[in-house]
Amino acid sequence: MNIITDSSLPSPCWVLEEQKLIDNLRIIEHIKKQSNAKILLALKGYALWKSFPTIRPYLDGCCASGLHEAQLAHETFGKEVHTYSPAFKAEEIEKIATISHHLVFNSPVQFKHFAQKAKMTNPKLSLGLRINPEYSQAPKEIYNPCGLHSRLGTTLSNFDETILSDCEGLHFHALCEQSADALKNVLKHFEEKFGKYIAQMKWINFGGGHHITRQGYDVDTLIRLIKDFKAKYDVEVYLEPGEAIGWETGTLVTTVLDIVHNGIDIAILDSSAEAHMPDTIIMPYRAEVVGADSAGVKAHTYRLAGNTCLAGDIMGDYSFDAPLKVGDKVVFQDQMHYTMVKATTFNGIKLPSIAIEKEDGSIEILREFGYEDFKRRLS
Repeated sequence: MNIITDSSLPSPCWVLEEQKLIDNLRIIEHIKKQSNAKILLALKGYALWKSFPTIRPYLDGCCASGLHEAQLAHETFGKEVHTYSPAFKAEEIEKIATISHHLVFNSPVQFKHFAQKAKMTNPKLSLGLRINPEYSQAPKEIYNPCGLHSRLGTTLSNFDETILSDCEGLHFHALCEQSADALKNVLKHFEEKFGKYIAQMKWINFGGGHHITRQGYDVDTLIRLIKDFKAKYDVEVYLEPGEAIGWETGTLVTTVLDIVHNGIDIAILDSSAEAHMPDTIIMPYRAEVVGADSAGVKAHTYRLAGNTCLAGDIMGDYSFDAPLKVGDKVVFQDQMHYTMVKATTFNGIKLPSIAIEKEDGSIEILREFGYEDFKRRLS
């Protein structure tokens, strides 16, 4: 089925392509088998839970950033649940402990404050501490968890050895869409600073940001790094990619509502960069559009813009072979990760529907949103 011209598809609509998701999962499966690492789905990046039946056979569970993600993992994935938050709330810790397998604290203070209560709630719970290796090659400071004055993780100078009797694992997260070579450099700093504690642990979590499924990623180097680390320290190794699971697995289908001219032709879409794909503004990055190129490359150039009152709600300038007209579909590629998990109803704009294109090419509409979804979240 051609999703670009399929008139039965609601607009705007996220469309997950199941076959591309499976292709990514098979790469993950290969890494798991060759390295004997455990790999979790980071829900902060990808949480389309109706696709979990497809994902579940390939992964060991999910990592959550708090109570709601932990509940989602517990209810819809049904395997390991690892929960970390920069700070836990006292009224939520028992529920989190009950449904989690690993509980990772951001600081020794939080560890000592909640560890006993968490273990009393769930004696099988494995407790860990997120550390900060104070090294990262993250491309943007906003995505650098090891940057100057970062609140994320415990530096060596703030490490408290009194927690070691109850701490079974260390967790670091220092990558952002990066290579195995970047991980190698992070591991060097991690070992230099925290090496004397690693052998006392049952597990080490290498965090996320591993761009495993991106073309050109050196999978063999990742496997070697994991195997060497496991052999050296005799610990379980976890990875928790989110973006790598959803990487290039689907699109955001939009429709041209109007075309205006103000020094440039501007196509106003029924979607929004601000509300539906905020990372294109925050990071920023340019989303690729099916059949389009950079401005001026093809015969007809348009500024693609969102349907909100924000002046900067702009996707970018693109050129097309033929003129755009009202009713045409404009399809943004690679829109499964860090999109629907961040989407808002700013300006009352409708959230995109969610659909899956099955392996056989058929389309299943999973969810459509309307006024009540907008209303209920406001009061």
